[in-house]
Amino acid sequence: MESSFFSMILRMKYINRWGLMRNTWQESLSQHSMDVAVIAHALAVICNRRLGGQVDADRAAVLGLFHDTSEIITGDMPTPAKYHNPEMRAAYRRVEAWAQQDLLDKLPSDLRPDYEPLIFEKADPHLLQIVKAADKISALIKCIEEEKAGNHEFIRAKQAQLTALQEMDLPEANIFLQEFTGSFEKTLDEL
Repeated sequence: MESSFFSMILRMKYINRWGLMRNTWQESLSQHSMDVAVIAHALAVICNRRLGGQVDADRAAVLGLFHDTSEIITGDMPTPAKYHNPEMRAAYRRVEAWAQQDLLDKLPSDLRPDYEPLIFEKADPHLLQIVKAADKISALIKCIEEEKAGNHEFIRAKQAQLTALQEMDLPEANIFLQEFTGSFEKTLDEL
């Protein structure tokens, strides 16, 4: 039986994010997922090395790679629409769950147990929180880079990401913000 799972997953490169925003450069879902994976891995390492945690950094990275796979089917729904009201959010969750199941069903049945936790984001709650923080940090970095390029369209989005991260109050994310995000405001020569 031929499976289309990986051909669908690798279509992430065709899904653009920030669809309602004027962008100085387009960011694909594939690029975003890579960024989230790298940041999630870093947050897990920070947790383990500095905060005495025992988080699987490799698992955090893989969860980051797969965290938005449903958007291959649904597209990137703009945040104002997705969170407009409880009914809209509930409807989007149902569509997202359907898309996740549709992707999983494209795999041969013997491989599904290995991919189901990735697609449906089933993991230790702390690990999921790390991936969510990495997702917000990735969005924050996009906002910083757009602002640095003179695009003021992302000012409010930047503040929204910072507020969301502050509300998460995740120590490893706070450390990352303090030690690493400032460098995204610098030019290559300044790095």
